[in-house]
Amino acid sequence: MTKFEVQDLLLQSFEDSKLDNSERRSLAELLASAELKADELAYLRNQSFQLVQKTLREGGDGLSALKWLEQVIKQLDKARGGDCVAVAESWFSPGNSCLNGIKNQLRQAVKSVDICVFTIADDYLTEAIVATYKRGVRVRIITDNDKINDIGSDIEHLSRQGIEVKVDDTRYHMHHKFALFDNERLINGSFNWTRSASQYNSEDLTLTDDKRHVQAFSRHFEQLWRSFPNYSE
Repeated sequence: MTKFEVQDLLLQSFEDSKLDNSERRSLAELLASAELKADELAYLRNQSFQLVQKTLREGGDGLSALKWLEQVIKQLDKARGGDCVAVAESWFSPGNSCLNGIKNQLRQAVKSVDICVFTIADDYLTEAIVATYKRGVRVRIITDNDKINDIGSDIEHLSRQGIEVKVDDTRYHMHHKFALFDNERLINGSFNWTRSASQYNSEDLTLTDDKRHVQAFSRHFEQLWRSFPNYSE
């Protein structure tokens, strides 16, 4: 059994953008018997995302496609089983490593993105955030009140798109730079979400799916979300 035979099954199930119980069982049995390697499962994951992205670009039924993707990802993750390779990457600037890492995680998000950063002033990242929101992913942003009126700040634009935004209203700074994706993956580091951070600064970001860190940052995000007021223009 090869990854391409599994891919054929995924293509067939995607025709109606539904993974019914029969198809789910068939996929699970196929993956169990195939014993695919981590890179082959990653290939199938990427191909599944591409199918959904194509549907969204062409104005298809995005909600059904995303529900199909969620079920497929669950089956692929189960197939990784005990041999699951932990997600652990580090990116550095100057250069586009951090920028591209964030954009890639935004593209992969299925259900939610929680962003807690000091400032957002990079149009490339802003466009990626808006695109993520427009394909049905819930996006929440926490930022610092002293930065929202800076030249180049994109907070007002993001709020006008309908994205939920809260701001630190204390006399001190909300200086975090982390984000959570589907409450399963975390990026954290010194990197500010600005063009100068990519072009000139020495910065870093680390990506992990370690549940200990993801859950700790998720709890802290919710604590901040409850304590800060909604952004208003």
